Amino acid sequence: MADAQLPKGWTLQQIRDVSGDQEAVVLDRNRTVKWASGGYETMQPEIVLGFHSLCLVKPVHDDDWYMGSLHHDGSIDCWSAYGDLYEGLRGL
Repeated sequence: MADAQLPKGWTLQQIRDVSGDQEAVVLDRNRTVKWASGGYETMQPEIVLGFHSLCLVKPVHDDDWYMGSLHHDGSIDCWSAYGDLYEGLRGL
């Protein structure tokens, strides 16, 4: 977890409270993340939050949050975008 970070202004407990997942974790951002928008575009993650088999990813140079599936190899395929973290957490 050396390369994991929380979103600015958020604590892990706040993320757990809003998402309803008391086992939510901050994940290492050193992984492959793809956005399935008419093809698979690779994204560079700045922040990755894990919720069992789902993730929320904030890419570098993008204010949106992307929801996706966390695979056994650590990669993530995202399929939905949210304008802010709160909206993404409620979308879980």
